[in-house]
Parts: sequence; C-alpha cells; structure tokens
Amino acid sequence: MNRRRISAISLAIGLAFSAGAMAENMSKAQYKSARSDIAVEYKSGTAACGSYAGNAKDVCKAEAAGREKVAKAELEAGYKPSNDASYKLRVAKAEAAFAVAKEKCDDTSGNVKDVCVQEAKAVAVSSKADAQAQMTASEANNQAGEKGAAARQDAAADKRDADYAVAKEKCDAFAGDAKSSCMSDAKARYGKS
Repeated sequence: MNRRRISAISLAIGLAFSAGAMAENMSKAQYKSARSDIAVEYKSGTAACGSYAGNAKDVCKAEAAGREKVAKAELEAGYKPSNDASYKLRVAKAEAAFAVAKEKCDDTSGNVKDVCVQEAKAVAVSSKADAQAQMTASEANNQAGEKGAAARQDAAADKRDADYAVAKEKCDAFAGDAKSSCMSDAKARYGKS
C-alpha cells in the first residue's frame, strides 16, 4: 500500500514538472507542431502498455492519458497564458493523478479498496480546491477584493469534507461500539454534527 502511495506521489510530482513551461510568444505553427507531438507521445505511451497485463496495463494507460492531458493543458497555458489556463493546468494535473491512483486501487478489494479510492478522491478534491483558491486569489489580487480569503476558506471546507469522507470510509471497517466511537471521533475532528 505504501509503495502505491509513493508511486502516486511520484507520478503527481512528475506531472507537475513535466514538459516544462512553454514560451508565451509561441507561433501558430509551433503550437500545431507541439500539439501533434503530444498526440504522437500519447500513442507511443499507450503502445508501450501492450507489454503489460491486467491492472498494470490499465495503470499504464491511465498514466499515458494523464501525461497527454497535462501536456495539452501546459501547451494551452503557454500559448494563451491566463489565470483560467493556469487553473485548467492545475486541474488537469489533479485529475491525471486521481485517475492513476484510482486505477492502482483496483489491485485491492473490500474496505481497503474503498479507503484507497476515498484517499485518492480527497487528494484530487484538495488539489482542485487549491487550484480554485489560487485562481480566485489571483483574480482578487487583480481586483483588490476579499475574494482570496473567501476562496481559501472554501478550499479549506472542501478539504475538510474530503478528509471526513476518508475517515468515514475507514470507520466502515469496524462494527458496533468501535464503529460508533470511530464515527464520533471523525465528526469531532472534522466539525460535523
């Protein structure tokens, strides 16, 4: 299980730093060329998955699809830089990491799988909330408003809800008083009634 988390974290870091930043003044020809390079890289990546079997093949395909999605978002952010493009790039990275982590959860079953999926969702929700907060904060800085603080509060609430969902899923492994106690602790920890 720890190896899977380390792999997912490594993938997320790799996706975060992949393909580098594109130049702001990219010509239309350079953009089209880069877009076709991404398509070729995706086809090559999925073809390499043919040597795997079972869930390893599914994980490989999810990784290839994630790299493609992130590369396209990076290209768009470089071709037409904006707060929205930066936001879409962060979301693409979060979704790619989630897709891979979710596929890796398929190696398990029962409550362990449920917890794994909930943890992957919590990381994705957290990443998306951070992306939304960052975009809103950037816009707020541009408009000199208080939206940034509100966005950070919304992001914190989203993260708390996602963490609470993970805690509830972990409590499902228990029964009787142990489950009740676990749920009470989770509710108290995450401010739920």
